[in-house]
Amino acid sequence: MALTDFKGRLIADIGISMGDEGKGRLIYEVIDELKNKTKRADIAAIVMKVNGGANSGHTAGGVKLNLLPAGVIEKDVETLAIGAGVVADPRKFLWEGVPLEQKGYKIFDRLLIDERTLLSDVGHRLLDLAWENYRVEVLKEEPRGSTGRGITPSYMDEVGQFQIWYCDFLGTKEAFAAKMRPRLERACDTIKYVCKTSPEKWGEFFDILTNAELRANAQTIEEGVFPKEEFDFHKFNGKNPFELNFDCIIDTYWQAGQKLAKNIGDVRMACLGAISQGRYIVGEFGQSYWLDKRHGFPPNVTASHTSSPEFFQSAGLPVQPLHILGCCKAYDTKVGTHVFLTQMNDAHPLAVKLKKLEFGTSTGRQRMVGWFDAVEKGDALRYAGYDDIVINKLDALSYEGDWREGGELLVCTSYKDADGKIYKGVPRSDLIRKNLKPVYAQLPCWKEDISKIRSFDKLPTEAKRYVAFCLKSILDVAGRDFGLMKTPNLRYIGVGPMQSQIIRDIPSTEDLLKLA
Repeated sequence: MALTDFKGRLIADIGISMGDEGKGRLIYEVIDELKNKTKRADIAAIVMKVNGGANSGHTAGGVKLNLLPAGVIEKDVETLAIGAGVVADPRKFLWEGVPLEQKGYKIFDRLLIDERTLLSDVGHRLLDLAWENYRVEVLKEEPRGSTGRGITPSYMDEVGQFQIWYCDFLGTKEAFAAKMRPRLERACDTIKYVCKTSPEKWGEFFDILTNAELRANAQTIEEGVFPKEEFDFHKFNGKNPFELNFDCIIDTYWQAGQKLAKNIGDVRMACLGAISQGRYIVGEFGQSYWLDKRHGFPPNVTASHTSSPEFFQSAGLPVQPLHILGCCKAYDTKVGTHVFLTQMNDAHPLAVKLKKLEFGTSTGRQRMVGWFDAVEKGDALRYAGYDDIVINKLDALSYEGDWREGGELLVCTSYKDADGKIYKGVPRSDLIRKNLKPVYAQLPCWKEDISKIRSFDKLPTEAKRYVAFCLKSILDVAGRDFGLMKTPNLRYIGVGPMQSQIIRDIPSTEDLLKLA
């Protein structure tokens, strides 16, 4: 089957689960498809990071990214845009971009940071740790599972009208300092008086931040790109608890901002220019539908919006046709303290295998692994709307070792409560949701290595049936009457992390449902 055309010049790459679905690797595939169809190398003008910050890790072509969009690996993409919906520490752009430049990737000649992108700083990261400590030590609640990257406090400044934008780097240092200093003072007071942080814990925060960045940038340090001292947060600590070295912080961030000054501009104008030229803009979302601050389940959510309307808000564009790819994996993963209804038993041989693959790109944390939850994905389809579904990491489900011949694969098709009531959607109340149990269908597995297969017809029969059944289960949950939305097709099947480890010649949804 030939791939259907994208319905507009704007394409959104969005996760439909709890994150970590392999969204980053899709950027290459989408651009490669556009090139093949149009015979034009520069057809994709912009890849834009839409939301979030350095808390959303993507891997594309073997390159691990936090803040930069995955268009980094595509040399024909003219602009790597950071939308107004993003919060960003300027030092992270440098820590990520400079090593990539030394590896031959063109970064700073293509990077465009919107003037209204929000500045995130060390104060936000300290607040992030303090609020997590407050939640656990004062409120005696479970930890939120924050990345400690300062994302939520950064968005809190936006809502509280205390924002500092990247365009502030285009003014004077005096004006920048006049905004920065009271912000840092507020952070100190909040940590001391509201979060009720102890002096000992205050000191520990600087150890935590330093160690986290030393881990994240270990290769950069080893290669001599940056000295170890670059990632030391202790220099920002003040002489006494709950004091900061304001001058050091202001100088450090001002200097980083000046290095990026030529990259700060108007993403809105760049997008309008690309559309007028008949070229495409690909929006790369951080996190996923069930991590949306409004539609997910706080406190285990992110602080931004994670579905398609945020594309227009971040790019500053009027609403227009947007083609939406809803991305998931062939199984499920979660990280942090999420309710995980379909979590596998850690002793299951497949769980043992999958956990060797599953570590967070941003934090390095071990992900929990579970069976495919079609209820979450079906609800995401019902309320967020996707033109196409993408299923990644099908290759990881080939059984091996101690997993018995014909090993089972489970797909969650509904939930039930203690009284036997069946739920064909995700309850909006977490009090109900966390007490539910999954209802599974069981399908046979396959043993063949499918990572080199590039045609649907060449997949093992069991693999074909599995993806068909997953799609059918998603549609059954969402309901077949989509109103203004058409029934989505399965556009890609990922069979490996690298470029072109993808299957594109997938039958239509109608034909797939016959296989299910």
